[in-house]
Amino acid sequence: MFKPFALILFIGGIALLVAGFVSSESIASSFSKAFTGEPTDHAIWLIVGGVVAVAAGSVLGWRGSRE
Repeated sequence: MFKPFALILFIGGIALLVAGFVSSESIASSFSKAFTGEPTDHAIWLIVGGVVAVAAGSVLGWRGSRE
C-alpha cells in the first residue's frame, strides 16, 4: 500500500534536493552568501524539504516492504 506513495515521495525529494542545490548557486544566493554567509532562505527550504521527503519515502518504503 505504501510503496507507490513512498516512491513518489523519494523521487520528489530527490527533485527538491537538486532544485535546492541549483538554487544555492544562483546569483541571488551568491549575493546572500556575500553578505550573510548563507544561501537564500528559498534554497535552504528546498534542501530541507528534499531531505525530509527522501527520509519519509525511505522509511515508508522500508516499512511497506516488511509487512
